[in-house]
Amino acid sequence: MIIVTGASGEIGRKIFEHHYLKDPSTIGTYHTKKPDRFDDKNLFKLDISDYNSVESFISDIRSELKNICLINGAAITYDAFAHKSDPYEWAKTIDINLKGSFNIIRGLLPVMRQQQYGRIINLSSVVAQKGFFGTSAYAASKSGLWGMTKSIAIENAEKNILINSINLGYMDAGMTHRIPSEIRDKIRESIPLKKFGPISDILLAIEFLINSSYVTGTNIDINGGLF
Repeated sequence: MIIVTGASGEIGRKIFEHHYLKDPSTIGTYHTKKPDRFDDKNLFKLDISDYNSVESFISDIRSELKNICLINGAAITYDAFAHKSDPYEWAKTIDINLKGSFNIIRGLLPVMRQQQYGRIINLSSVVAQKGFFGTSAYAASKSGLWGMTKSIAIENAEKNILINSINLGYMDAGMTHRIPSEIRDKIRESIPLKKFGPISDILLAIEFLINSSYVTGTNIDINGGLF
């Protein structure tokens, strides 16, 4: 069973749709805007930053859980220079992107360990590697996923639970489209491949990690050569 958090965002929606079309048991979560054109029984409104809500969600689907693959795509961004930032909004980014990812991993791990199978894929970001103006909250939340991923990988390897991160560069989707055009052009020129990444490459990386049996605790960069 595949569970995709953040199924309402452009990238998360594409990931959910890709797997739903292959396997109608695929489940997606959203927080505000419900994706259309999908069966309601496969979509759950969920605030992943609230562990009690996560526990309730897992309890609701407990009987269906088998061979779980969790894809953590839920995320928000908050753009502000650190010295001008709103501490509440800064913390909210951490709560959703990092704490929220942990919450759902924490909720599903006991089931994975009991079944001695699990695949967890966290979507991180090149911003955490390079830094960028106004992204301290987002970068902190995404880099935090790396350390969490490595620790959880060690704790659960003997249970056949593999966890990895995919570091997304500037993809031709989602948050990249919200960057002002003049800045977006400069970013494109800084990428060795001189283009933004296709979502299809994310899907390929996810397929590889789902089907692998010896890859855990690592990061895969999809960034067009941007280092």
